[in-house]
Amino acid sequence: MYHELPGIRPTMNDGDGTPRAAVLVPLFVSNGALRLILTKRPMHMPTHAGDLAFPGGKPHTGEEPVDTALREAHEEVGIPPGRVEVLGFLPEIHTVSYSRMVVPVVGILSGQPELRPDPGEVEKVLLPEVDPFRDEHRWRVEYWDDRPVYFFPLDEEILWGATARMVRQLIGLDRA
Repeated sequence: MYHELPGIRPTMNDGDGTPRAAVLVPLFVSNGALRLILTKRPMHMPTHAGDLAFPGGKPHTGEEPVDTALREAHEEVGIPPGRVEVLGFLPEIHTVSYSRMVVPVVGILSGQPELRPDPGEVEKVLLPEVDPFRDEHRWRVEYWDDRPVYFFPLDEEILWGATARMVRQLIGLDRA
């Protein structure tokens, strides 16, 4: 069961029948602050090596985006699917280095989960507060082929690209 965010209905496939990938945008409240769960991908990964990302990936046969996002979050960082209340979806997004469209599935957890990162898929986990992302002055933008690419400094790392765009959409700085 999930609650759809207004006007957003993800489709299962791209126009050519390619199944869409999915990520979980996991939120939780800790010490009165709303936080995100982000992962840093190891350098050996075939796509997005070294990038900060939400847990997610390719669907298994017959999976809906919610199924894929919950399964991948469990595999990558140990979030039990039953602890996630799915709130809805952000707009589907395309990345430069990945051929599939990605469906961001927004979910909230009841408290901070005990995370168990899979070292084969996760170099480290970051748990940033959401409020600092609302400060437009902390974001930097570059234009690549006339498209804005956003960057945000985060714990000695840089959040950028598709994940940065998802964060901006989540907090209302960007519209699809």
